[in-house]
Amino acid sequence: MKISVILGHPYEKSFNSAISETVVSTLKSNGHTIMFHDLCQERFEPILSNEELVSGISKDALVLQHQQEIKEADGIIVIHPDWWGQPPAILKGWVDRVMRENIAYTFPVGDSGGGLPIGLLKAKAGLVFNTSNTPEERENEVFGDPLQRIWKDCIFAFCGVTVFDREMFRIIADSTMDERQMWLNQVSDMVKKYFP
Repeated sequence: MKISVILGHPYEKSFNSAISETVVSTLKSNGHTIMFHDLCQERFEPILSNEELVSGISKDALVLQHQQEIKEADGIIVIHPDWWGQPPAILKGWVDRVMRENIAYTFPVGDSGGGLPIGLLKAKAGLVFNTSNTPEERENEVFGDPLQRIWKDCIFAFCGVTVFDREMFRIIADSTMDERQMWLNQVSDMVKKYFP
């Protein structure tokens, strides 16, 4: 299968990078084709211009590549930290520019966008791996785990990807090497489960 792997973290030695390396190596060992993108290393431009917004068409070669790959992907894996209960700006910009109408979703004929969307992505599953320094109890009781809602319902389900799973690793700032290795093993197991 073709699997799109998107990393949204600016620090090349972050635990997010270690997660992406584990994801890629696990997918390779299972014989999959990987379309890996480190958005920060690629210098992906996250700002959706007014021209691109109105026309629905990008002239940016990198955006066009991402759009083509996301349409072809049999699976999508996203890796990023939890910043203010959201993905980092570069990843939000990726969603804004890549997951566009007529690429990732559409609406029925005659519907100008106010009705129910029709997901266009063929991906069989979407996985998200997050890191956080917020304790789980506080995340759930105070913030309501916004990343779960954003990725599961607002993005993947909206675009037709109904099989979804997500894992949050915490607390990164105080984690030991043993904990991190255990988490990387969890990443590998989860990837194998959905993309054997």
